Amino acid sequence: SEDVLSKDAGECAICLEELQQGDTIARLPCLCIYHKGQVFLRMDIKFQEVAFTGCIDEWFEVNRSCPEHPSD
Repeated sequence: SEDVLSKDAGECAICLEELQQGDTIARLPCLCIYHKGQVFLRMDIKFQEVAFTGCIDEWFEVNRSCPEHPSD
């Protein structure tokens, strides 16, 4: 589910940036939280492509489980 973080919560396991109060997050059923729908700039120099995405959105494009609990 999507939510707004009410207090700082350490590091996002996907992008390794801090999860800070006010960030939009996704809370998975296992209760892990990740950045959701925020703008992160990703540049691919080889293809000269720029993409904007949220951590968990990009993760779920290629994975179907929690990054920290892959067997759940």
